Amino acid sequence: MSYDFLLTIAIIMLSTKVFGLTSERVHMPQVVGALVAGVLVGPSVLGWVGESDFLVKAAEIGVIILMFNAGLDTDMEELKKTGFASFIIAVIGVIVPLIGGLGCYLLFANDPSDPFNMLRAAFVGVVLTATSVSITVETLRELGKLKSRVGTAILGAAVIDDILGIVVLTILTAFTDPTVQPLLVFGRIVLFFVFVLVIGLIMNKVFGKMEQLWNHHRRIAIYALVFAFLMSYVAERFFGIADITGAYFAGIVICNLSATRDYVASKTNVLGYMLFSPLFFASIGIKTDLEGLTGTLVLFAVTLTVIAILSKIIGCGLGARLMGFRAYDSLSIGLGMVSRGEVALIVAQKGEQAGLIDSSLFPAIVLVVIVTTLVTPILLKFGMRRQTPDNTEFSAQEAAQMPKNSLH
Repeated sequence: MSYDFLLTIAIIMLSTKVFGLTSERVHMPQVVGALVAGVLVGPSVLGWVGESDFLVKAAEIGVIILMFNAGLDTDMEELKKTGFASFIIAVIGVIVPLIGGLGCYLLFANDPSDPFNMLRAAFVGVVLTATSVSITVETLRELGKLKSRVGTAILGAAVIDDILGIVVLTILTAFTDPTVQPLLVFGRIVLFFVFVLVIGLIMNKVFGKMEQLWNHHRRIAIYALVFAFLMSYVAERFFGIADITGAYFAGIVICNLSATRDYVASKTNVLGYMLFSPLFFASIGIKTDLEGLTGTLVLFAVTLTVIAILSKIIGCGLGARLMGFRAYDSLSIGLGMVSRGEVALIVAQKGEQAGLIDSSLFPAIVLVVIVTTLVTPILLKFGMRRQTPDNTEFSAQEAAQMPKNSLH
């Protein structure tokens, strides 16, 4: 038996922590540092760590925990508040980047003879649909705009955005088998969501009962994680749907049980933060082959990054404008949705596993994540400088005293 995997864990944990803290010092998310660490210790630079069966499986556990936590963090009350406006912003904010990414891929890698060419192009588009609002939330909090109408719209749209992205991902991965019939694919997807609804209602009551009996008892966190892994397995094994979809909806089931959600999240966040999340993010960096970069790939990466930024600003800004936001506030909403993050990396990894994204494209996707994360706080601070009723926070009393049409 080889014990090299222990050295792999040690190198990844140390390097991602060092570079993660360095990123934090320059006001960037730790995920950026973890990606850089993966590139440095991987085959492209130092060659200390390479891909292995252990790393692939550990990274898969990491991504399941990440998506389960994303489901736990979903604020259903926030969704109810922003409602239809956030939905329209999210839908247009998914369609425009999807078309932009698809067009960018076809521009650089158009091969009509390849039956999967359009699927590959669509998958690149799906990568661009993802939104990570961790940076946006921190920026809005600093500016005192988090609870403004603009801030609320951004948060609500980001949640719906991720759900829509997961659904599109599910549909595309189901079409990777050329023998699969479209009606069967959609039938499986419908059955999966029926299954999620039924199991969700049952497990919501089960966890609600656990909350009453064993409040803040560690067995609840264990049962919740078991539920996440079972949902991941069932999604992949019986419905042919990405395991992360099952994990995400497992988190959604528990997210409205505030005490259980907070306790489970506190435990699973530690599990992910300590070991599995660093392994996942580093594995993305390790897959990023800088040696294979050509002039065409560099141009593709730059073009994709520009499209990633503009498509969110245009798509989400247009959606906000259609829903009655002022032009300036619509621009602010679009700017707040620019940042990509872990969801984009997760989608890219799933695309590679399904044979729809070549590993040579990872440098471009990593560039998109890093650049959009860097520019979002700068753009958002610029966009939110102007005071309007939509991007100003009011107390409940002040809001009640204002004319109803002043907020529109």
